[in-house]
Amino acid sequence: MEHARNVRELPKAHLHLHFTGSMRPSTLLELADKYGVRLPDALTGAEPPKLRATDERGWFRFQRLYDAARSCLREPEDIQRLVREAAEEDLRDGSGWLEIQVDPTSYAPRLGGLIPALEVILDAVESASRETGLGMRVLVAANRMKHPLDARTLARLAVRYADRGIVGFGLSNDERRGMARDFDRAFAIARDGGLLAAPHGGELTGPASVRDCLDDLEATRIGHGVRAAEDPRLLKRLADRGVTCEVCPASNVALGVYEKPADVPLRTLFEAGVPIALGADDPLLFGSRLAAQYDIARKHHAFTDAELAELARQSIRGSAAPVDVQDKLLAGVDEWLVS
Repeated sequence: MEHARNVRELPKAHLHLHFTGSMRPSTLLELADKYGVRLPDALTGAEPPKLRATDERGWFRFQRLYDAARSCLREPEDIQRLVREAAEEDLRDGSGWLEIQVDPTSYAPRLGGLIPALEVILDAVESASRETGLGMRVLVAANRMKHPLDARTLARLAVRYADRGIVGFGLSNDERRGMARDFDRAFAIARDGGLLAAPHGGELTGPASVRDCLDDLEATRIGHGVRAAEDPRLLKRLADRGVTCEVCPASNVALGVYEKPADVPLRTLFEAGVPIALGADDPLLFGSRLAAQYDIARKHHAFTDAELAELARQSIRGSAAPVDVQDKLLAGVDEWLVS
């Protein structure tokens, strides 16, 4: 029987981690106490909340919990703490590169406006990267529940700050609301400014959502994308174009997209040649971080160490990391395999 190597020691890139959702539960409790915020009971227990977002009520409950957590981030030092701790957690899980996703409009009211909020976030990322040694960049994400004009404003701002560590532009929130094509201009602005396009798609809705991301937004990565497994032609298209799917197995199960970890079509995507970058999505709400996603691949999908190494390589190649960083991480993957 093959010796199972420690997946925490496997070098990898983390391409799907949301800002507030990256918070440690203990940090949330401390900040809530600091500001006198009464958190929902689901956020104060020892276990992650029970969630199911496959219907409108379930998604609303998920968003309510997320908004409650976000309300505890009020000062620049809170942002700095969150980012530093996210970096520390990623390093512990073997990540050598993290692209953290944020909608700065959500933090603007408490941080002095949209531009000050974005600058606080970018400063925190720069400091955490310098202090921990983890390569970190930012992906600015628009909210598809808001007007497309808001997304254009964010895209222009993201391009303006590209030299401060922004590498991509995304589109998040309930994909059942708002058509991808409504945001095509925002993504064109981002692409013209040199940012990669990484919208969410193929999570709560089916393959058509992934096709829309490809056709209307010219996505180079897809946040989730797992429902593409239901369409063999779409799988081939993703594979042929080298579009990386940021697959978050624990999240998929927690939100009710699939009943159990073994149902997540990880093997289907992998064997179809679709590049995969495993991600933790929102550890605060789903209870597991990056290395645990590799454990799921091993335990529930029988991925060998060689296949886990290939998943790590795909995450690195799908990242916006500079070539020298990618080369170093890829060499580390090879070393892990012979350890």
